[in-house]
Amino acid sequence: MRSRASIVRLLVLLVIVLSPGVSHGAPKADLWPRWAAHDAASHERVDHDVWNRFLKDHVEASEDGVNRVGYAAVEAPGKDALRGYVDMLSGIAVSTLNRGEQMAYWINLYNALTVRVILDHYPVSSIRKINISPGFFSSGPWGKKLVTVEGEKVSLDDIEHRILRPVWRDARIHYAVNCASIGCPNLLPRAFTADEMEALLDKAARDYVNHPRGARIEDGKLYVSSIYEWFKADFGGTDQGVIDHLRQYAAPSLQGQLEGVTAIADDVYSWALNER
Repeated sequence: MRSRASIVRLLVLLVIVLSPGVSHGAPKADLWPRWAAHDAASHERVDHDVWNRFLKDHVEASEDGVNRVGYAAVEAPGKDALRGYVDMLSGIAVSTLNRGEQMAYWINLYNALTVRVILDHYPVSSIRKINISPGFFSSGPWGKKLVTVEGEKVSLDDIEHRILRPVWRDARIHYAVNCASIGCPNLLPRAFTADEMEALLDKAARDYVNHPRGARIEDGKLYVSSIYEWFKADFGGTDQGVIDHLRQYAAPSLQGQLEGVTAIADDVYSWALNER
């Protein structure tokens, strides 16, 4: 009996350690060399109109500042259009695009796949309950190979941590990819495009930093989204690096509150589904 109890305790410990949302368990940026290729001279444009229409139809800004998705209202034609869009993207030779088009491609593909996964398993209270990733201790859909691009099977983790983060090395990527959760930066009601990339990334960063789920001051202490803890390396690697990043996008009111703050008190995150 004592041996069985020890095994149970060990299993519980492993689940806690390996669960998503634990800072030391967050994936590191690890380049998949296969996707480093690009054609700087390419003028090819990827058509994201279908995704743009889907977002405009089903993403709505709520009074609390969180963009929510009307998953329950997406009917068969909308689901078919979304699948067709993902199929279209999977047929593109992304390695022949220029860097701007590639970045928009991967961000939109990530977000479209995430919404498709939710719709395929809806109703569900949290994306973490969609346990389709491989591995006994897996949680959520992030490790599942969901699409094939240029003959390679690709997962959400691949797109975010093996392509977007290591290729572009831009912390604002965390504001662009959406994990279908309340705690996540907003899913914008429009597709990313190469031409609007900088403006949209900056908008996404400002919106999140200045919302309480991104950063807030209480009794002189700084509380931030767990994103800044999980991926601290992308935000300067230290509390001060995160604070400097926040100041870069903070509105005047938050700027004033950050004066004299030198450390993060705690981090929080909500995995509740971002549904309307």
